[in-house]
Amino acid sequence: MVAVDASRNRSGGGKTHLINILQGGDPREHGVREVHVWAYRALLDALPEHDWLIKHGPPELEGSLIRQLLWQVFEFPKAFAAAGCDIVLNTDAGTVSSITPSVTMSRDMLSYEPGEIERFGWSKARLRLILLRYVQNRSLRRASGAVFLTRHAARIIQQSCGPLERVALIPHGIGDNFRVADRRPAWPAEGERPIRCLYISNAALHKHQWRVVEAIAAMRSRGLDLELQLVGGGAGPGLERLHRQIAVSDPRRTFVEEVGAVPHARLPDYLSLADLFIFASSCENMPNTLVEAMASGAPIACARRGPMPEVLEDGGVYFEPEDPGSIADAVEALIADGALRERVSARAQKLAAQYSWRRCARETWTFLAETCELIAHGGRNSVGKQT
Repeated sequence: MVAVDASRNRSGGGKTHLINILQGGDPREHGVREVHVWAYRALLDALPEHDWLIKHGPPELEGSLIRQLLWQVFEFPKAFAAAGCDIVLNTDAGTVSSITPSVTMSRDMLSYEPGEIERFGWSKARLRLILLRYVQNRSLRRASGAVFLTRHAARIIQQSCGPLERVALIPHGIGDNFRVADRRPAWPAEGERPIRCLYISNAALHKHQWRVVEAIAAMRSRGLDLELQLVGGGAGPGLERLHRQIAVSDPRRTFVEEVGAVPHARLPDYLSLADLFIFASSCENMPNTLVEAMASGAPIACARRGPMPEVLEDGGVYFEPEDPGSIADAVEALIADGALRERVSARAQKLAAQYSWRRCARETWTFLAETCELIAHGGRNSVGKQT
């Protein structure tokens, strides 16, 4: 029986992942008789109903972070044993649980990606990232198996935590509702309407939304009729920089529209109306939003950082995310060349076809079952490395 510790699963991507691996496959096909999930009530309510799925909602998980951590350390091991579970899937490497055997997923890259932590100066946020890196390294080293979402993440993180004995690369999937190429608008004729550029992501220092605003403003000053829609909300220094740049570049809000955070199920609607998609993040474990845009059929201008070239390959035009001129050059290349737009769009859609929740679920349950079996037959040190 498999236990899933989703107590720290608070991000949108983490919640989407858990819901879909429970919907996308039947763990009993991989020898898993029952799955026990420990999570806070709102997440448990969003999970599907199965006769093999048992949900646990300890009251501590509705409380403060300290209460959650204390539950992981002291109460979860007892609950794990009482349920008769054989292995635990930690859905976040920030766990402080000591349960073994375990498989731990890595999701966060900010504390690992070279140069990113320095954006925070000497602040509480930076100290938090340093502590988080220590906790994640400890969790990954203690685990019987580790799951990474991209080769880039596996390589960079193991440079910090050291080579791990058993590693699986299992990327997230995307829903079929993001494959909206047949709903896409025709490219606008000159003077017909503005070219709609879309960037979906929460505002943060490593997302560089303000650089995108600066780039679009520069292109408009050269006579290109562009609009920029920013979807995702956010808070903190990244949002503050964005608002300062909008105040300079578009004080009357004539071409920049901030939509804020929207439900994940509504994102295909925004993608279906976009002429171009811009992705300017410099740090990702797996760029889920980029993959969803790839499936939508929108031509993509993308940051040449992190795992983005690994995922997008030759399905877009690349730029340096901290250089507005480079962003503008990539967007202008797509605007000027219809054949290029068609080529990269078709290539991105083809690449996106490999990302499915069914595949993610199958590979996850297989890795968990095989890890548990290997541990039972030979112990942790007998488990070989996978890629």
